Amino acid sequence: MELWTAFTIGLLGSLHCVGMCGAIAFALPRNNHRWKFLTGRIFYNLGRVTTYSILGIFFGFVGQAVSLAGFQQRLSITIGIVMILALVFPGRVTHKLFSSGLIAPLISQLKSRIGRLFGNGSMISLFVIGILNGLLPCGFVYVGIGGSLTTNSIASGVAYMALFGLGTLPTMLAASLATNIISINVRNTVRRFLPVGMAVLAVMFILRGMALGIPYLSPKLSSTPTPAAECHQ
Repeated sequence: MELWTAFTIGLLGSLHCVGMCGAIAFALPRNNHRWKFLTGRIFYNLGRVTTYSILGIFFGFVGQAVSLAGFQQRLSITIGIVMILALVFPGRVTHKLFSSGLIAPLISQLKSRIGRLFGNGSMISLFVIGILNGLLPCGFVYVGIGGSLTTNSIASGVAYMALFGLGTLPTMLAASLATNIISINVRNTVRRFLPVGMAVLAVMFILRGMALGIPYLSPKLSSTPTPAAECHQ
């Protein structure tokens, strides 16, 4: 998947992020000093971007392995289909997954650690809150991860997830600076259009996997492995 889609996914999903993670952003420890207040919010959001970038290392590696195995097109189509199913049956699969005996306690521990850090308004604490926040369940993060899986290198996977995080930055930073910048009515209006944006992205994943030869949208993907270098004496 082209890197520009990562920033687009983050930007489109940022208001969704405000709804899901906004309670943390709104409740961050406050500082009366204007510049420290701003710097703290920046550190918090950079923490989230750091987590997404680290996730990009792992999923970029997996994507590289998938590409070398020749399954990249199938994976892209599969991700697109899963996204469509998530739109048709919202919440069912994720609810069962995150209420399971293994994952639910991990999420509870994450939230507990975030809560303890709220008692300390230091820059490091705000950065760590952002790092932990980036690990909490979020549908649009999964879309970003899906995109990083379709990249063919670790570097591309990191770049994809970093750009995704930077796409969420404007709205999330605004939300953490002032709760009244984005009204509830605006958020609700945008949320109604989010499924449309997600459906478009799902179609893009499927078209990319089909490799129809359409520039940027569905480019031809080479299925021929790179020949090994020959040793000449």
